[in-house]
Amino acid sequence: MLQSIIIATATLFGMLSVIFGAFGAHALKNTLSSDQLSSFEVGVKYQMYHALLLLVLGCNPNYVTASIYWCLTLGIVLFSFSIYGLVLSDAKGKKLRFLGPITPVGGLLLIAGWLQLLLNAII
Repeated sequence: MLQSIIIATATLFGMLSVIFGAFGAHALKNTLSSDQLSSFEVGVKYQMYHALLLLVLGCNPNYVTASIYWCLTLGIVLFSFSIYGLVLSDAKGKKLRFLGPITPVGGLLLIAGWLQLLLNAII
C-alpha cells in the first residue's frame, strides 16, 4: 500500500514540476526579475529531484519507511511551494513574508529524509 502511495506522490510532484517549470520558462519570464526567476527555478529543481527520489524509493521499498516518505513529501511542499508563493507574491508587489521561515523548515525535512535513508542503508 505504501509503495503505491509513494509512486503516486512521486508522479504527481514530477508532473507538477514539469508544469511549473514550463510556466516559469514561458509565462513568467517577462514578468519576473532574473533573481525571482532563478529562485522559482530552484523550487522546480528541488521538487523534481525529490520527486525522482520518491519514485526510486517507491520502486525499491526495502529502504523506505513512512517517516522518510513524510519527511520528503512535506519537505517538498514546504520548501518548493513556499518559494513559489514568495516569488509570485513578490512579483505582484505583495510579498507574503510569512512564507520566508517556512522554506528552511522544508529544507530541514528534506535533509531529515535523506539522513534517514542513509541510516537505513548503513544500519
